[in-house]
Amino acid sequence: MGSETDPRIEAMRAMVSRLNEAAAAYYSGRGELMTDFEWDALFDELAALEKSTGIILPDSPTHNVSSGDTKEDKEKHEFAALSLAKTKSVAELAKWAGGRPIWLSWKLDGLTLVATYDNGKLSRLVTRGNGEYGTNITRLAPAIQGIPEHIPFQGHLVVRGEAVISYADFEEITAEASEDYANPRNLASGSLSLKDPAEVAKRRLRWIPFTPVYIEGEDDLAWGEKMSRLEELGFKCVERERIAEPAVANISATIERWTKNVTDRINPYPVDGLVICYDDTLYARGGSVTGHHATRAGLAFKWADETAETALDHIEWSCAVASIAPVAVFAPVSLEGTTVRRASLCNISELERLGIGGKGTRLEVIKANKIIPKVVAVKEKAGEAQIPSACPVCGAPTEINVSRSGTKTLRCTNGECPARELRKFMRFVSKDGLDIDGLAGKTLAKFINLGYLRTLPDIYRLGAHAPEIAMLEGFGRKSADKIVASLEKAKKRSAVNILVALAIPLCGRDVARRLLFAHESLAGLVAKARENASNPTVFAGIDGIGEAKSAAFTLWFADERHSAMVDDLLQMVEVEELEKPSSGGKCAGLTFVITGDVHIYANRAELKAYIESQGGKAAGSVSAKTSFLINNDVESTSGKNKKAKELGIPILSEEEFQARFA
Repeated sequence: MGSETDPRIEAMRAMVSRLNEAAAAYYSGRGELMTDFEWDALFDELAALEKSTGIILPDSPTHNVSSGDTKEDKEKHEFAALSLAKTKSVAELAKWAGGRPIWLSWKLDGLTLVATYDNGKLSRLVTRGNGEYGTNITRLAPAIQGIPEHIPFQGHLVVRGEAVISYADFEEITAEASEDYANPRNLASGSLSLKDPAEVAKRRLRWIPFTPVYIEGEDDLAWGEKMSRLEELGFKCVERERIAEPAVANISATIERWTKNVTDRINPYPVDGLVICYDDTLYARGGSVTGHHATRAGLAFKWADETAETALDHIEWSCAVASIAPVAVFAPVSLEGTTVRRASLCNISELERLGIGGKGTRLEVIKANKIIPKVVAVKEKAGEAQIPSACPVCGAPTEINVSRSGTKTLRCTNGECPARELRKFMRFVSKDGLDIDGLAGKTLAKFINLGYLRTLPDIYRLGAHAPEIAMLEGFGRKSADKIVASLEKAKKRSAVNILVALAIPLCGRDVARRLLFAHESLAGLVAKARENASNPTVFAGIDGIGEAKSAAFTLWFADERHSAMVDDLLQMVEVEELEKPSSGGKCAGLTFVITGDVHIYANRAELKAYIESQGGKAAGSVSAKTSFLINNDVESTSGKNKKAKELGIPILSEEEFQARFA
């Protein structure tokens, strides 16, 4: 045993404090104080010291579940959510399996949520918290994909799953976000602290069940049978594979295949390892609990990170909506079979924490979870990092913003900087806008930072940059050619799509249609808006427009910059004028409300457009003026169906609507 004066004990206290502080920030969504790589390394160092001294401090994370949740104002879990012991050794996995059939699945990197069902209905949804107590977020369940409100099961059922955000959604959401997020897990965790379900829904979280905790009357089934049972009940569970003979060679070959899915970016969701569990659930329950690990509950396999040392060339400052983020550009190194030249440093706080210097600074680099390039340490600092005083995109002064948590970020002070208006560029190329393929938020942000884009019409001039685009990392000639082809295809667009693409306040598809229906052409509508800058309510007499929408539209065109931009755009795009609704059409004089999913029409907007083209109206809510409610789930107990039945309004499926009005 070590003594209280043993310097190793003091070192352990410091490690415990750092690990617990980092874990609390991680689980509560407040941000990351250290990388997974650093946390694992410090955890392993602490565990080694505990073994050599024979001392385990009371709050050591090696024997306590780490979390930001405390007992106060929390709900107790019916079944404790213990952590899994981890290993990086295939031989250790095989030894643990002991020849018994095992299952391998993804260790998803999100936020664990426990769902409980009673007699077929979701009764509560609780965060993992500290494993014993979690936070009840049942009210947010409808905003999270993959959590059914009802299941065909009469009894008590408890399921654990991970709320995750795909890499693709993360890139799109963060391109528009007003705050910084280090990775999809951080965004997922922060999303569940929001109070408004509508805001949570925008984050596109998906809950993926990864283990059945309890199934009443069927709890003695094998683990694989239980997972199949969950899928029969409508759950979309984690991907998994059974290894009947878990010898080292078999486990190693399976892990190698699964790892390739990560490195090749086949798996859409972030993962930070693999989970291995016994198929025999009765045997698994027979283990003991050591610290916060159940010895037979399973093992987490963590990849051994491949590291490389390199020299910093320069720091590139990349602009986005929320901030100007530092990116380390260094001498190329080979990691996980690919060449890596760049790694995001996220913000000024991360740059300072790592101690990044100037050109020649020696860096240690990894690919976190086999995918994301990351600087994990400075081996030797050279000079000082220079923080720009002017925005790299527009040249306006910059300022350092400090958040409540103390995170420092660099921001542009120009509210109209092209980088800060990324949302408008994304709206411009979206399906509802001019529908230009190959220009996702991340790509647009890159082109803005390179100076290719200053105004929205500049998107149509990207063809002039095709040779440069072909030379960019991650693009190539094929990508450049696809962008050019997409731009050519988008040179003819409907008047409605053009108006929507301009991101005019309060002007969505419905408002655009109503305005265009009342005018002979898009040019005529634009001319009238320009002529009535002093009379902004000029369009208020149009059905469904009103004074606020009229004023927003007219005053937008009163801005000379907007007006010039529209003229510029119309030089490059051929306008398809809106076909006016027929006064004697098949829907003339009728008002329809559409709810639920559609499958005959491409979407509800297309169905709405057809109704209006046939002289009908498409309203948003059911009232006494409604002629028909269109809902493929005719027997639904939704609010609109109930209201329609109360008012005696017929409910039609799409097929019935087509039979009568198409």
